[in-house]
Amino acid sequence: MSKLNFQAMTQKELHDYVLAHRDDQEAFYTYVDKLHAEGNWIEMPPLQSLQDLENYPEFTKRFRDDSKP
Repeated sequence: MSKLNFQAMTQKELHDYVLAHRDDQEAFYTYVDKLHAEGNWIEMPPLQSLQDLENYPEFTKRFRDDSKP
């Protein structure tokens, strides 16, 4: 079996692969590196309740946009 090229995979492909192969550490670390390189994180402090999400509309918008088919 030939070795997969994790670097050539899209973030979504790598995400799906990591979920299906949770014991593959190389894939996991490549995925985390790719997430870090793309820098599309939204940082926010820990929530005290679900109502706290109202203070972060950019987070809820991204979450809603990502879940659309």
